[in-house]
Amino acid sequence: MSKYLFQATYTASGTKGLISEGGTGRRNLIAHMCHELGGKLESFYYAFGESDVYAVAELPDGVTAASVTLAINQSGAVHVKTTVLLSPEDVDIAAQKTTKYRAPGE
Repeated sequence: MSKYLFQATYTASGTKGLISEGGTGRRNLIAHMCHELGGKLESFYYAFGESDVYAVAELPDGVTAASVTLAINQSGAVHVKTTVLLSPEDVDIAAQKTTKYRAPGE
C-alpha cells in the first residue's frame, strides 16, 4: 500500500458543515471512508494557513487515492490536493535505478 498526503481547504459552505458536525465528526467520517476502501487514516490535523486540514492515509493504490480526491472535490464544500508520499527506503531504491535523461540544450 502507498501513503498519500491530503491537503484540504474548506469553502464557506464546508466551514458551516464543519462547525455543525465538529472536527472529530469529520475525522471519523474520513477514517471510515479510508477503511471501506481497504486502507487506513494515519493522521488528521487541522491547521492555520493555506490548508485547513492535513491528513495522511495509507490506501491500496493511486486509483483509490484519486477516487477519494474526486469524491471530496465534487462536493464543492472542500478542495483537496493529493501528494504521493515516498519512504526513505523507496528513495534509496529510486536512487539506484538508472534513468537516461538529458537536460534541455545539452
